[in-house]
Amino acid sequence: MVRPVVGIIGNSYLLNDQYPVHAGGRMNSDAIADVAGCVPMIIPADPRHVSVEELLEICDGFLLTGGRPNVHPEEYGEAATEAHGVFDRARDAISLPLVRACVERGQPFLGICRGFQEVNVAMGGTLYPEIRELPGRMNHRMPPDGTLEEKFELRHDVTFTEGGVFHELMGSHVVRTNTLHGQGIKRAGPRIVIDGHADDGTPEAIYVQGAPGYTLAVQWHPEWNAAGDRVSRPLFASFGDAVRAWAEGERAPALKAV
Repeated sequence: MVRPVVGIIGNSYLLNDQYPVHAGGRMNSDAIADVAGCVPMIIPADPRHVSVEELLEICDGFLLTGGRPNVHPEEYGEAATEAHGVFDRARDAISLPLVRACVERGQPFLGICRGFQEVNVAMGGTLYPEIRELPGRMNHRMPPDGTLEEKFELRHDVTFTEGGVFHELMGSHVVRTNTLHGQGIKRAGPRIVIDGHADDGTPEAIYVQGAPGYTLAVQWHPEWNAAGDRVSRPLFASFGDAVRAWAEGERAPALKAV
């Protein structure tokens, strides 16, 4: 049986600080292939190479990955500052309209880190450029030193809305996650439901209210140890189920709160 295809949004990257490539982390592909049970396909996220319309036909679902470049603040009506970091306008030009199209069609996507932020911006929300500078917030950034295991170590709890979508999916009200991000949600888009928070109040889990499909997104990185982590596995497994349903012609709604 042919597996459904998940388009993994790639990032612009310089290999050996010189050769330009479109890259996707291997752990993203592992999670899609091994846990979601789909074919992972890295997308060169640049409107010179692909269109949203083409991607919607080629892929059954989409993984909106993390990445070092941030969504450009012009996309939510603010001016760029040094605190906003670096950008990838080509990815903005693909991922933001892709999110809106998927929401309208009911085509499934899963957002991770930058992808989480893209979902909020695409739906009319805004971002803080550096949440660690906000009063009462912890530093959510990746530790600068250490092994990958140490950088992706579980570092804080996320508390879900009682009886909400993520609570039902995870079977737990509180879970432990890693944290490797600098930006975060400032104002949620009008249809964005914040379904989970870190202990310092930072939004960590969202979905799109009333969307006719799977629209879950998380601020942490569940692709790390996706097959073995009790939080990551149900997330990717449920995404895989939604992608298969789409590929088979079903238009099943996203998970709902009870």
